[in-house]
Amino acid sequence: MSKTYTISDLAQEFSVTTRTLRHYEDQGLVTPARDGINRIYSHRDRVRLKLALRGKRLGFSLSEIRELFQLYDLTHDEPRQLQEFAVKLERRRAQLEQQREDVEIMLNEISFFATQCQRRLTEPDSGKQPISDTAA
Repeated sequence: MSKTYTISDLAQEFSVTTRTLRHYEDQGLVTPARDGINRIYSHRDRVRLKLALRGKRLGFSLSEIRELFQLYDLTHDEPRQLQEFAVKLERRRAQLEQQREDVEIMLNEISFFATQCQRRLTEPDSGKQPISDTAA
């Protein structure tokens, strides 16, 4: 007989709340069996939870994760699933690279204006001139 897990077992193992697990169930990421009001998670549910949490750490939405699961469930075509995952990973990488570039620009602007403020605080009569809005 396959090992099964309770909602508390998985919540503790993966350091998530039982509410998170119920939400993932609502989103179709896991499909526990029921024993009365108790949820009984299979090995498959455990693996899917582990993959979903990894996907979340990579910045994927639950709907993107669900799409990958559905692709595999419908076709059992691992190469196709891996190809789609690779495409999603590349898109995510591009988003993160753009965010990194945007953050670098913002940090440079913050440094510029912080320097302007410090200069105005230390120079006599500098408080009478507006702070330049053009970053170097």
